[in-house]
Amino acid sequence: MMRHLFCFFVFFLVTTSVLAQTDRRPSHCIAIAEADPNIQFVQRVNWSRSVDKFSVGIHYISHASFLLWTNGGITAVTDYTGFIGNTNFLPDVVTMNHAHSSHWTASPDPRIPHVLKGWGETFGSGIDHYLDLGEMLIRNVSTDIRSVFSGRETKGNSIFVFEVAGLCVGHLGHLHHVPNEQQFAALGRLDVVMAPVDGGLTLSLSEIISTLERLRSSIVIPMHWFSQHSLDAFLLGVEENFVIDRIGESSIEVSLRNLPSQPTVVVLEPMWLRDVE
Repeated sequence: MMRHLFCFFVFFLVTTSVLAQTDRRPSHCIAIAEADPNIQFVQRVNWSRSVDKFSVGIHYISHASFLLWTNGGITAVTDYTGFIGNTNFLPDVVTMNHAHSSHWTASPDPRIPHVLKGWGETFGSGIDHYLDLGEMLIRNVSTDIRSVFSGRETKGNSIFVFEVAGLCVGHLGHLHHVPNEQQFAALGRLDVVMAPVDGGLTLSLSEIISTLERLRSSIVIPMHWFSQHSLDAFLLGVEENFVIDRIGESSIEVSLRNLPSQPTVVVLEPMWLRDVE
């Protein structure tokens, strides 16, 4: 009898232990400590396909232009120049900055419902946007730019923030200075940020790196790089504090569920849009 009770007790302990291990949620501590630069945190996605609910698709078009799209079909293109590829596709929203001609157009397609300029109607006046499309909310934070006319144009650039799928996605535009405390506060927590990394025409490498370290975004997507050399110089400068993920793709799908456990630079390869035949 005692032997049977002892066997039952051992069986109970073993079974309880196994069940406890089965129910325990896997820890991310080891993944953080042993993060490998080759780990791919985000899901790749073709821009022409729909994304999952509570996710946003991001496609790197060219230079500083990105396409963002939602599960419900809302689309936005950043730093729109009038050409996004050999396609008949028209986004619902385009944003623009006028520091250089490669970031805006004076003649956007009139069929685009929402054209958001990152500057005001008069020099240095700035502009405020708050466009609520339900599934996507778009707002901006103004910054200054260097100007050939007066040395500086106050509020001549906009950092556009896209609030979608529970995420805040920021596009720094043609940023010419490290944001001040008020601007950082207005931006809030950016889960994903597109950052110019040319190292000269916008911010210097040290300035953009310090800005990104301050933002502490989960995902940084480099843009505005003119050669592999300039991109590599940026990656070398951030490799101690950021995981580097070269996914070899132009598109990703991001959600709160698949944000990386530590700040990660996700390198997208630019690709013009084209209609699927």
